[in-house]
Amino acid sequence: MKNRAMDVQHPFFLPLWRRIATVALCLGWAGLELSWGNPLWATLFAAVGVYCAHQFFIAFDPEAIRKKHPDEGGSS
Repeated sequence: MKNRAMDVQHPFFLPLWRRIATVALCLGWAGLELSWGNPLWATLFAAVGVYCAHQFFIAFDPEAIRKKHPDEGGSS
């Protein structure tokens, strides 16, 4: 079974505002960590933000998600 904690291709992320908020939160937190002098945590959060940005805005396929998860709504 696939690890659902890292499943960014999930019906929860179908609304655009959730994808934008997730990427903004990760990159914003990376900026905060950097301003607090924590480059390791800043790098980790920036990497997660960049990964999410790629998955949400380049590799995102809403129709494939709806087919993969027909029982979880996906009409938000």
